[in-house]
Amino acid sequence: MSFELTILGSNSALPTSNRYPTAQVLEVPGRCFLIDCGEGTQIQIRRNKISFAKIHHIFISHLHGDHFYGLIGLISTMNLMGIKHDLHIYAPSELKDLIQPQLNHIRGELTVKPIFHPLNFKKPQTIFEDKKLEVLSFPVKHSIPTCGFLFKEKQKSANIKKEMIKAYNIPIAKIKDIKVGADFITESGQTIPNIKLCTPAPKPTSYAFCTDTAFHPPTAEVIKGVSLLYHESTFLEKLKDLAEKTLHSTAKQAAEMANLCEAHKLIVGHFSARHKKTDDFVTEAKEIFENTEAAIEGKTYSF
Repeated sequence: MSFELTILGSNSALPTSNRYPTAQVLEVPGRCFLIDCGEGTQIQIRRNKISFAKIHHIFISHLHGDHFYGLIGLISTMNLMGIKHDLHIYAPSELKDLIQPQLNHIRGELTVKPIFHPLNFKKPQTIFEDKKLEVLSFPVKHSIPTCGFLFKEKQKSANIKKEMIKAYNIPIAKIKDIKVGADFITESGQTIPNIKLCTPAPKPTSYAFCTDTAFHPPTAEVIKGVSLLYHESTFLEKLKDLAEKTLHSTAKQAAEMANLCEAHKLIVGHFSARHKKTDDFVTEAKEIFENTEAAIEGKTYSF
């Protein structure tokens, strides 16, 4: 399954003239997920020609304003466009109380129906699941309760080799068990090992979103082997003391997490407004983890 991640906002709390607060869109076949919704998100959705009508699920990591202040504007716009569907919002439980008064003042009857799903900040939890995909929330380390999100393709069954079916006269009733790992025993009692019968399924595609957070080693076990990791790098290592004080991460620490969780690729983002360019973040991270890029607004990463 192919994933496509579009960066809408890559900055931290203070927006700059060319970087917005945090927001991303992750598209998988048949699904479109909005991850965080900082101020200006709907403008960036327009700018990147993403359909508002495709967004049915929104994930809000925590209740610092740069991660959800764009939500009410987005809902209002979807309503003005006459979009009629349930809008599932996975967020801290307090969010509903924060925006309900604003929802009450939207003119006319809401066509978009927000449905709130409270996050668990104590342990990893499956918050969305269908036949092909699973989404987990997991606690990270920040100054207020905050969750990261793991979007993970479900493991596909192995592919049985057609020539093996013919060679060993395998009944149709046995194929399902073989595809999930069973050996096959012939009529003569010979055991044919599964590894000979099947071609292994490809490794499931996955995406982990980790912001805002200090370097937090327990996260690595939850996202082990992830295809693409987005990890905040608010500061460079020279401001490590400030990162520790504010419970954020440096670019070096983001790279250390990528190594620890054995990620295939790392994107660093959530940049402090102190930095006009992001080149230094990539340089610092690459000293630890070579396959690193900076989050670039408007860029789509396919994996």
